[in-house]
Amino acid sequence: MKYEWLDDFLVSMPNSTKDFKVEWEWTRYQIGEKLFAAICKDATGLRDILTLKLDPMDGDFLRSQYEDIIPGHYMNKVHWNSIYLDGCVPEEMMKEMIEKSYHIVFDSLSKKKQKEISEKKE
Repeated sequence: MKYEWLDDFLVSMPNSTKDFKVEWEWTRYQIGEKLFAAICKDATGLRDILTLKLDPMDGDFLRSQYEDIIPGHYMNKVHWNSIYLDGCVPEEMMKEMIEKSYHIVFDSLSKKKQKEISEKKE
């Protein structure tokens, strides 16, 4: 994987949690027990991918701009996008996509859950 900073950046999202789902062989990153990012292998089992939730229009645009961004692997193809981690997506673009995914998922939580998470110490 060429993005050596990736795991540190994902766990740096406020109050995010990380685990490994053995059955799926996925490293999952969550906020409020909801997935905002996952790292796993592609369908061939040869390439690492990062899967993120994005606004459908953002996802369509980014897929048209970068061949290493594809519809979400094992996920809803409208809302989720996967990025090949041996590809050529610029670091700043990856970080922006991660932050957007985090905020989309956080904003989808109930106001009560958002408040509980926001009040936790990081």
